[in-house]
Amino acid sequence: MFSSLKVKNFRIYWFGMFVSLIGTWIQSTAQSWLTFELTQSPFLLGVVGFLSSIPVFLLSLFGGVLADRVNKRNILIATQGAFMFLAFLLAALTQMKLITPLQIMVIALLNGIVMAFDAPSRQAVVVELVGKEHVFNAIALNSVSFNSSRIIGPALAGVLVATIGMSGCFYLNGISFLAVIFALFLIKVHNNARTDKNRPPLKDLKEGLIFIKNNRLILVLISMVGIVSLFGIAYVILMPIFANDILRAGVKGLGLLMSASGFGALIGALILARLGNFKFKGRLLIYSTLIFSVSLVLFSLSKDLFFSLFTLILVGASSVTAVSLINTILQTIVPDEFRGRVMSVFMLTFAGFMPFGNLIAGVLSESLGVSFVVMASGIICAIFFIIIGLAYPQIRNLR
Repeated sequence: MFSSLKVKNFRIYWFGMFVSLIGTWIQSTAQSWLTFELTQSPFLLGVVGFLSSIPVFLLSLFGGVLADRVNKRNILIATQGAFMFLAFLLAALTQMKLITPLQIMVIALLNGIVMAFDAPSRQAVVVELVGKEHVFNAIALNSVSFNSSRIIGPALAGVLVATIGMSGCFYLNGISFLAVIFALFLIKVHNNARTDKNRPPLKDLKEGLIFIKNNRLILVLISMVGIVSLFGIAYVILMPIFANDILRAGVKGLGLLMSASGFGALIGALILARLGNFKFKGRLLIYSTLIFSVSLVLFSLSKDLFFSLFTLILVGASSVTAVSLINTILQTIVPDEFRGRVMSVFMLTFAGFMPFGNLIAGVLSESLGVSFVVMASGIICAIFFIIIGLAYPQIRNLR
């Protein structure tokens, strides 16, 4: 289950990133509470979330070009340092009681810009740390750290806001970045990029997009991520309505529903890590996408809290399994010189499409109701994945 941690460079990097991710989730939770406390506006909560995500959609392609031209370790040191500076800035403004909603929005936007350049290198550096032999296990363990921190961070934030205040949470996040920055200085990453640095960046960008366009398998895999992100993840922002109006479970029920999805994601990541570099990855990918779609439909129809928790565990486990499998397959089949650009498109579809999916779901839910919208989302996903499975049988045969 933890075979890739035997590789010293990845072990150091993984633990440093895990500490940093916990701090990030602490800040994210405290920042949402601070925004709502200052504005009492759910709309502005959505605006802050949108501003932190939209730069990934607009700029991650350029982050991929940079990842193929510069040593990824150096990029990550710079981006993690920028994250740390922004965390300390938010902490200082909050402590001095100078913070305003506009400042929170600006900092969220700047964090999104940094993320657009951080994410492609963070995704692409894994194979350079562990080699293709351990890349599947390493990506699964990255999902373990992300989903563990998604459970641990918000839980700690609830306690920390009451004890050290919101500014203390932001300071703690800033300090947590020292763990990953220190780890990055300790490890060695061999830059596998062979891109001619004298060429204009836009030419590299065009070359990467042409490579993806001409490789049907890569294009189909990335489109599967896009469908999950655009239609399959919006149920998260609608969760308060399910908890309050449909399941009559209140805020405690909301916490259980959110935890169920995260718990399922953690289980899925651990199972993948345990499987190792197994055969028939393509079949598991197709099965996972179908389980995800059916579970989403069942959740939309549920009127019982416990059944809803069960379906959300399946949703979390199957979505992480599918996305991690696609990530692994892409990292192993893409040539080294294109990996950064391909992973930037992966991140664009995974994280960049989410704000638009959330916006579509929110608008339609006003007139059609949340249950119908989530059910329709699950059906759309199922139809798309069935068509993919039938039209591209080579996906089922991927190993």
